[in-house]
Amino acid sequence: MSSVASISGIRLWLIALTVLTGLGAFGVFVNSVESPSVATPATAGLESVLGATDDTGFARVSGPRDFIFPADHGPHPNFRTEWWYLTGNVESLDGSRFGYQMTIFRSATAPPDSPVAALESDLATRQYYMAHVALTDVRGGRYFPHEKFSRGAANIAGAWATPFRVWVENWRLEGQPSDACEGCMVMRTDVKTDDFTFSFGLKPVKPLTLQGDRGYSKKTVDGKNASHYFSMTRLATTGFVRINDDRYEVQGTSWFDREWSTSSLGASQVGWDWFAFQLEDGTDLMLYRMRGKDGTTDPASAGTLVDEDGQYQAISADEFTLEPLTRWKSRDTAASYPLVWRIRVPGENLVLNVKPVVDAQEHTGLFRYWEGAVRVEGTRDDQPVTGVGYVELTGYGAP
Repeated sequence: MSSVASISGIRLWLIALTVLTGLGAFGVFVNSVESPSVATPATAGLESVLGATDDTGFARVSGPRDFIFPADHGPHPNFRTEWWYLTGNVESLDGSRFGYQMTIFRSATAPPDSPVAALESDLATRQYYMAHVALTDVRGGRYFPHEKFSRGAANIAGAWATPFRVWVENWRLEGQPSDACEGCMVMRTDVKTDDFTFSFGLKPVKPLTLQGDRGYSKKTVDGKNASHYFSMTRLATTGFVRINDDRYEVQGTSWFDREWSTSSLGASQVGWDWFAFQLEDGTDLMLYRMRGKDGTTDPASAGTLVDEDGQYQAISADEFTLEPLTRWKSRDTAASYPLVWRIRVPGENLVLNVKPVVDAQEHTGLFRYWEGAVRVEGTRDDQPVTGVGYVELTGYGAP
């Protein structure tokens, strides 16, 4: 929401924080942990963890603000949580197609004025980082998720605004300001795992999009749960993917979300469905649905439509519909996800049918969620339209 975020951000990290807080506050957390995403028992339901966070001592998002660049690409330690989130769809000359995710989260185990981090150690810190990466091999029908955890100390993991860099060991995203628009970045991401390697250059095609009300994105109607949120919705992407000994030169499009916050899910919310599409007519669309425990759509759900020139408009919960058509059940976790959707935005005379490129794109690490590459097709003003995108689904299945 990404996720984790979009709602891409409050995504996953606060669940990891329940583990890290108990170890990291006293400086005994290991330097870093990396593993493929494999099924592990959850210690609590998503809604209980996100709804129980103590926000005392942290800054809170309470309304719109003026963004400051390049500073806002860097860390905001006065807030509990933030995230840098990339997804994309790329293709090689031989027609091999891949989806990818690269997300890095920062979260604090204690407020800025807490004495917890005042230990005399190079590894002492109140900042912890989690990274999720994944590659979807469309032709091979394969999905490779990985996750990594690190403390934000001793250059193991961290984030800088100038020069822009965010990293967890050898997984990194870095860049420099672009003359294309205010706040835009030309970036590069490099990831290497036991299963795959990817390296991409990313150039903005459109100006920044400020999500919600001038970048103030509410997750609950009362605004007590909110984030500062902006996006680069269309990044021209070039680079390579390597799986085993096979290397593919690729190009395509990516989506970048940037959010920071302190608040969490509302008490009545169980999860979210998040969608981000790049259509071939030049339109970009983001929608998210906050789901209540009773299955209803929270009125705080929202979205944004970005036209070919980068002009954008907010979409409220009553201006779109999400209709799940078919479900997929995970063999690893038994969670059941709605993977095929029909989306309608009546005010834009837009109807989209959304299908995953591979059904099994489920992260099954510290806790489970579905995040994967999709294809979209439909009509706009009764004319055919197609595109690519990413979907994130959380809060499905029993804890």
